[in-house]
Amino acid sequence: MTYAIIILTVLISIAAFNNEELFQRFRFNAWLIKEKKQSWRFFSYAVLHAGWMHLLVNMFVFFSFGRFVEQAFIQVFGIGQGLLYFVLLYVGGVVFSTLYDFNQQKANPYYNAVGASGAVAAVLFSSILLEPVNSLFIFPIPFPVPAWLFGVLYLVYSAYMGKKEADNIGHNAHFFGAIFGLAFTIAIKPSFVEGFIFQLFG
Repeated sequence: MTYAIIILTVLISIAAFNNEELFQRFRFNAWLIKEKKQSWRFFSYAVLHAGWMHLLVNMFVFFSFGRFVEQAFIQVFGIGQGLLYFVLLYVGGVVFSTLYDFNQQKANPYYNAVGASGAVAAVLFSSILLEPVNSLFIFPIPFPVPAWLFGVLYLVYSAYMGKKEADNIGHNAHFFGAIFGLAFTIAIKPSFVEGFIFQLFG
């Protein structure tokens, strides 16, 4: 399923690079969702990206952690249920990560957003809950950082930058996508929290 999501996202993103009509039709715009009832934009924006680097970074991170979460879900829940939960994790991250900005920007026709960052954050934080002692390399830090520590720093940074609104990066989507990833993973199997605590302190 990880590969299918990547292929779909890459193909549509590349198509939209050279098709302005497709890009305009799929991007997230809270005003159009509210005033024109274009609710598909809650989903479609995630298969668009602003450029090659945006696309490659998102898909690389998703590839790196999506396979692990997908296999973990299959191992715990079985193939059918595991894949269903994985899709719900990703799609839920797509939608949930936009809700804050939808509420904040629904009267602003000029606010637009694209990219799978919120969904990728959901998958990344699901992996952190499942394996908090895993080591992550973060540019430009020249040494590995424990996944749980990265998670804490990521949330703090995203919340701070989201309030500051100093750039064009969707920090709010990153933050709320991450929160959704944690909440969803706990909801489908609360004992994952026990595993998290055991790995850190057991």
